[in-house]
Amino acid sequence: MTHSIAILGASGYTGAELVRLLATHPGMQITALGANSKAGQSMAQVFPHLRHLDLPDLVKIDQIDFSAIDLCFCALPHKTSQEVIAGLPTSLKIVDLSADFRLRDPAAYEKWYGNPHSAVEMQKEAVYGLTEFYRDDIRAARLVAGTGCNAATGQYLLRPLIAAGVIDLDDIILDLKCGVSGAGRSLKENLLHAELSEGYHAYAVGGTHRHLGEFDQEFSAVAGREVHIQFTPHLVPTNRGILATGYVKGEADAVYAALAQAYATEPFVEVLPLGEAPSTRHIRGSNFCHIGVVADRRAGRVIVIAALDNLTKGSSGQALQNANLMLGEDETTGLMMAPIFP
Repeated sequence: MTHSIAILGASGYTGAELVRLLATHPGMQITALGANSKAGQSMAQVFPHLRHLDLPDLVKIDQIDFSAIDLCFCALPHKTSQEVIAGLPTSLKIVDLSADFRLRDPAAYEKWYGNPHSAVEMQKEAVYGLTEFYRDDIRAARLVAGTGCNAATGQYLLRPLIAAGVIDLDDIILDLKCGVSGAGRSLKENLLHAELSEGYHAYAVGGTHRHLGEFDQEFSAVAGREVHIQFTPHLVPTNRGILATGYVKGEADAVYAALAQAYATEPFVEVLPLGEAPSTRHIRGSNFCHIGVVADRRAGRVIVIAALDNLTKGSSGQALQNANLMLGEDETTGLMMAPIFP
């Protein structure tokens, strides 16, 4: 059986990444591509690297006949996504890549995103899309909320450690570097080449980054008590990739054992040999996440490091992994491509 797929927000980076991944998927066919700002253009005009594919032209979202669609990916901006999704047929399966349904508490959403949630009833049915930890719920879901790319990376590092009780919950530092595609495709002065190249900088310093809402929600739920980590993201002048370095109190052997056990059967998360650190160059363009554990020179301190591609495992690849589950496909279908190197 071939499932009919729509992508809303197809003219953005995550939309293009979804097209790239779905192009060779044996069980899914792209039927509609929505992009209001680029409506009337072909994908080849918007993304020349996809010109070899036979794809429908971009159209306005209200021109799509959703009665013929099995599953819709929404790669739309925050706030826009909840408004659009609220108007879609209730029979439609949806994977949302925005932040609009990630936070279970509408008050938390308003705190971190600055506006009231306009689809609170739909929020109640949304399943958080960190596949490895919500797999069974995702299979049965109609609406899945994809994680933030930074939030996914930090959680792959820290969730198993919090669950296993092998680290001090009151002393967790997460230092994260993300490539510029994580900021989206819209024009911004600080992302111009002359403003960004030949240096990197911290941003949202001091606990203002929106993905902290996800960390607070998920880590506290795992621990059964409030957990507030110290988190500083950095923007680096590279196109793709996230490298997250966590500094925790614990014993290296116990930390390593907890991570190795948590991911022993996971197809996309690999824990490297103890003492080996991962690199973004080894996961670029793939749905893999590599995790390393290194003992600090000081006893009782451990450094944990995760690397993933923000556009693939951190967003569109994760979305396809979830869609596979929702549609009864093998979870790894369309996602086992090797990373691009060099």
